[in-house]
Amino acid sequence: MFVDEVEVDVEAGKGGDGCVSFRREKYVPRGGPDGGDGGRGGSVIFRSSGNEYSLIHLTRRQIWRAKNGEQGYSAQCHGKGADDLVVEVPVGTMIFDRRHNFLLKDLSQEGDEVIVCRGGKGGRGNTRFKSATNRAPREAEPGEAGEFRQLRLELKVIADVGLVGKPNAGKSTLLSCLSKARPEIASYPFTTKHPHLGLVQLDNDRSFVMADIPGLIEGASLGVGLGHDFLRHIQRAGILLHLVEPFPDDNSDAWENYILIKRELIEFDKSLGDRVEVVVITKADIPDAELIKTKFTEELGQDVLLISAATGFGIKQLTEYIYGKIISNCKNENQS
Repeated sequence: MFVDEVEVDVEAGKGGDGCVSFRREKYVPRGGPDGGDGGRGGSVIFRSSGNEYSLIHLTRRQIWRAKNGEQGYSAQCHGKGADDLVVEVPVGTMIFDRRHNFLLKDLSQEGDEVIVCRGGKGGRGNTRFKSATNRAPREAEPGEAGEFRQLRLELKVIADVGLVGKPNAGKSTLLSCLSKARPEIASYPFTTKHPHLGLVQLDNDRSFVMADIPGLIEGASLGVGLGHDFLRHIQRAGILLHLVEPFPDDNSDAWENYILIKRELIEFDKSLGDRVEVVVITKADIPDAELIKTKFTEELGQDVLLISAATGFGIKQLTEYIYGKIISNCKNENQS
């Protein structure tokens, strides 16, 4: 099951209480205070990990609590500090403070982390209160309470290439053809219920990550269909691979379908209109698919590719073309 949005509460550990104690050893008539400090409570840390791909594991607990620090002991022994609670989340997770509605951290790189709640300090033992005028203090501090926070986590999958297009355009078929990902494939629309990631390996030294986004329809940016729930995943893709079915089963026009999806992307996020886009006509084995490719080439004034995932036609050329676009895009971003 894929979960890309979840709300949780987190609470750091309480600091240990300070100790009130006095030395009572034999032959030490004026022992004095020897109470130790309490240990610090554990903090709650969220860390991005490549081993996680969904937020589903966070749904199993409503409150994530770190452990409390130990109390202080006699003989000036300090209590042990509690270990931090480290919660691993997928790369691309955005952490929001739910109560005040602001972004705490965008964990966009593997290994990124943020302390969402700090553990409370341990209380001071009575040894700390000893002075020239107070030789036998009988006071100690309680440990501080740990921080508490209400969080909302949103996942935006990170991929080099994002597959977009209407339902049944062939996105899942292409992803399964190019990688080891196995999304559900069927002849009816909306077989893809959540994003799928696949690693496309050109050779030993060249590869890229491709994401299959659930099919978009008209009104997706306003919440129609499944697209609204997953449009945000496209924002992370460096390049958009727009798949167009030449002759859709619903008898719609291929060019109008392309314009429709393009408009929905821009209405959701204007920056998607400036994203590097590779337009691909799928199902090349269908008669007259070449005519659709020619029309798109003339209308767009750019290269338009023709492929067939079923027969393998144009697949090698497609992967090489995409990789070249990725390298070119990276160089442009570094220069800017």
